[in-house]
Amino acid sequence: MLRDVGPALADLYGEVPTVIVGPVSRGSLVGAVTAMSLGVGFVEIRKNQAQAMDSDRWVRRIAGPDYRDRQLEFGFRRALVRPEDRVLMVDDWAQTGMTARVARELVADCGARWIGAACIVDGLTDPRLRHDLPLRALLDVRQL
Repeated sequence: MLRDVGPALADLYGEVPTVIVGPVSRGSLVGAVTAMSLGVGFVEIRKNQAQAMDSDRWVRRIAGPDYRDRQLEFGFRRALVRPEDRVLMVDDWAQTGMTARVARELVADCGARWIGAACIVDGLTDPRLRHDLPLRALLDVRQL
């Protein structure tokens, strides 16, 4: 059930984050569920977002290639992640690790501390990324 996914993802790391970040679109869903289960804040990482009409400062990074060989711009409002935050990224699937890498860079741009990435499915082809990011998952793609 969906209500069980958030706590399961949160339990992949022993450290409790102060903020969960999740990329549009499925990362926003599972990230919000995880944040609710922990009682912490949630920040949606947007992809190729046009400049908002507001005056808020954004942190942005261009990343790629993704699993479709596209280069995307990722970002969020700068004020949503503070230097004292401990940040966990949550997503549904990790294929190339590109989303987690760019999320880690955005968190660093805010001066916050990166805990790691938690995903439902680990489909990484480069096993070094599990350690480098770090990335933990509920399922390995070979289990599907």
